[in-house]
Amino acid sequence: QVQLVESGGGLVQAGGSLRLSCAASGRTFGRYAVGWFRQAPGKEREFVASINWSGSITYYTDSVKGRFTISRDTAKNTVYLQMNSLKPEDTAVYYCAAQPNDLEYYKDPWGVPRYDYWGQGTQVTVSS
Repeated sequence: QVQLVESGGGLVQAGGSLRLSCAASGRTFGRYAVGWFRQAPGKEREFVASINWSGSITYYTDSVKGRFTISRDTAKNTVYLQMNSLKPEDTAVYYCAAQPNDLEYYKDPWGVPRYDYWGQGTQVTVSS
């Protein structure tokens, strides 16, 4: 079992940056794949980025490539999402999610159902 807590959200002007953190409890978190998802009002939750347990493989949705970077610090049990050049369309609640099973993760790293554990989310608002 693992618990996830997101932080780092806030209000920022277009073109600005934020760094989200996903802090986890549990000694085995270093073996979990982790994803970031977001959900805007009236829209479905969508994939943003993910990272495998070792940090060697990352995935991004096309709309954030070149602007967002996912990384992890195993010693701190934390996964980060560095968001640069933010746009108003990035406004959403951002969630981190974790999957302990590699086979399940690689079936669909972009899919909401593939993740077993979810945080409560952190609001990101980008003003124009």
